[in-house]
Amino acid sequence: MTRILPTLGLTLLLTVSVGNAADTKKPNVLFIAVDDLNDWVGFLDGNAQTITPNLDRLAARGVKFNRAYCAAPLCNPSRTALMTGLRPSTSGVYTNNNDWRPTISEDLPLTTTFRKAGYDVVGSGKIYHESFARRSEWDDFLANPGKDPVPTGDTGVGGIKFAPLDCKDEDLREWKVINYGIEQLQKKREKPLLLTVGLFKPHMPWNVPRKYYDLHPLDKIVLPEAPPEDLADIPPAGIKMAKPDGDHKEILESGRWKEAVQAYLAAISFTDGQIGRLLDALDKSPERDNTIIVLWGDHGWHLGEKQHWRKFSLWEEATRAPLIWVVPGLTKPGTATDRTVDFMSIYPTLTDLAGIPTPSHVEGKSLRPLLTDPKAEWTQPAVTTFGFNNHAGRTEGWRYIRYANGDEELYDETADPKEWTNLATRPEHATKKAELAKLLPTQNAKEVARQAAPNPNRAQRRANAAAN
Repeated sequence: MTRILPTLGLTLLLTVSVGNAADTKKPNVLFIAVDDLNDWVGFLDGNAQTITPNLDRLAARGVKFNRAYCAAPLCNPSRTALMTGLRPSTSGVYTNNNDWRPTISEDLPLTTTFRKAGYDVVGSGKIYHESFARRSEWDDFLANPGKDPVPTGDTGVGGIKFAPLDCKDEDLREWKVINYGIEQLQKKREKPLLLTVGLFKPHMPWNVPRKYYDLHPLDKIVLPEAPPEDLADIPPAGIKMAKPDGDHKEILESGRWKEAVQAYLAAISFTDGQIGRLLDALDKSPERDNTIIVLWGDHGWHLGEKQHWRKFSLWEEATRAPLIWVVPGLTKPGTATDRTVDFMSIYPTLTDLAGIPTPSHVEGKSLRPLLTDPKAEWTQPAVTTFGFNNHAGRTEGWRYIRYANGDEELYDETADPKEWTNLATRPEHATKKAELAKLLPTQNAKEVARQAAPNPNRAQRRANAAAN
């Protein structure tokens, strides 16, 4: 197995503080990761039914990114890429079963870079994919926030798991993850702080207190637009990813599509409430005005669009996710950018803003120009990879997908934002395809070894069942 060696040198960057070059005090960083959160948030245009007042107030404090995309549409490769600075096509981490730790040195991740720069690095919840987290990267980490309660009866439809719970917010592990973050914000420190807080939900199962279901009455639920003929112009590789005879078929046959949508909205509202608790604690902290906030979702989620459920695709629904930046002294409240970015920019932006040299291995560009001026020129496209040599390139106007077998998709995002018409086979778009193909990775690393990693959710259900 090819080993990715520790970086030998660092890219020299001018060290400046966030707001004032004369101010040598390092900013604190509050780094919030949300699992399986797509664009169904109030400050984006994904779904008008969502209720996310706390995410919306955070977005109103800084810059929201209207076109932000993941490096991979599934947990392990997306998070590994963001945290280590290495794209999946560089690291060979493509699936949730790829244990990246033997091949990516501990010298490379964001956490190590901040620790070397004198930061206290602490965290809780889901930052890496749980099976392959490397706790030694943190000075302190809440490794076991406990287990969620499970429903006693109905659990959803097939693999799409949902049911309301008759319990309190405090009974879910999210509460404990946020409590840890609140405690860390209240501590007095001699060092600057990098606090990483990872929310598990809205990852399945969508089991949250019933009051969040009640926020979204079933008779008011509107289903996503999903024309049944939408896959007619999709090539075989895309159909294989969509799996229309899997989750979508089961949902249709069950007649419970609206219930599943309600459940996802409920899980988002629950998570929004927990984020609100964390923001309230920050606002009471003496470091409020010296704390950078970055919030991101690790990838999107389909709820029937293109007859597909979950992530695991290269279309808009699976690849778009929220991204918010609040940088004291730099960002202006209530601003937005339409520039197309991907999450490989998060690592170098944080080091840039903290005045830390960005390691030379990091594949990404600092977003500082867009934080200063959301309309600034930006030429870096968003690139998403799902499996070996399957890539999507996203610009402000287009999405181009090329699969390992040569199948292609092309969408005009201005005329067709729902991506209902694949233009890839039309001769008049040959030049555009060739132009966009240049954006895709030319390196496609061999996949690292797969491990039979335990499923934390399945293990939890077994343990709870045994206890009951």
